[in-house]
Amino acid sequence: MKSVLAPLHPAGWPFIALFVAITLILMLFSKTLGFLGLLLTGWCIYFFRSPRRVTPLGKGLIISPADGVIAKIEKAIPPKELKWSKKSLTRISIFLNVFDVHVNRIPVDGIISKVLYHPGKFFNASLDKASEHNERNSLLIKTPSGQEVLVIQIAGLIGRRILCDVLEGQDVQAGETFGMIRFGSRVDLYLPEGVNPQVVEGQRMLGGETIMADLFSEATTRLGERRS
Repeated sequence: MKSVLAPLHPAGWPFIALFVAITLILMLFSKTLGFLGLLLTGWCIYFFRSPRRVTPLGKGLIISPADGVIAKIEKAIPPKELKWSKKSLTRISIFLNVFDVHVNRIPVDGIISKVLYHPGKFFNASLDKASEHNERNSLLIKTPSGQEVLVIQIAGLIGRRILCDVLEGQDVQAGETFGMIRFGSRVDLYLPEGVNPQVVEGQRMLGGETIMADLFSEATTRLGERRS
């Protein structure tokens, strides 16, 4: 119930107002169309929800930056436009469908060392090539220990507007909201070298709450299996 009655992200109000206006117009022509408009308005309100989250506290914890399902965990070289690391790092890709919360959250305490927008295509966000070819916005965060964590907002087939509310040099804390992607998308998280993921493919993430890794843990990569 709390997730349904959650506060709304400010970016949603213009869309909600538009949906309401269209619904009122449709009602003048047909009750059926008006009812359809009401359903779509309800979905729009639901889409722009921004629920409050309880973020686990702890030095070095990396928290999920988004709601959704982990589509892929693999080694990959970060985008070239960042001119950052040329090494293959562990990349965790979270796919968000149109019913997931689309507000994005800071994964780790630190300072924003780089914010970089890169125009691109709009392939289905669940496809592997989305990480390389789709429109994206990268956030590089330097932790108090000097390690860097990269989180990338990636537009999808329907999600074609990336919002980012943080600036380079800004101090941030894990769990804070920093933007959103409108209508279906993907978020990639690159772990520092030597840090192993503590989540598995197919696992559902809760942005701002699910612990994905620990910068100071020596734990090996976590395994998982589907169970009924």
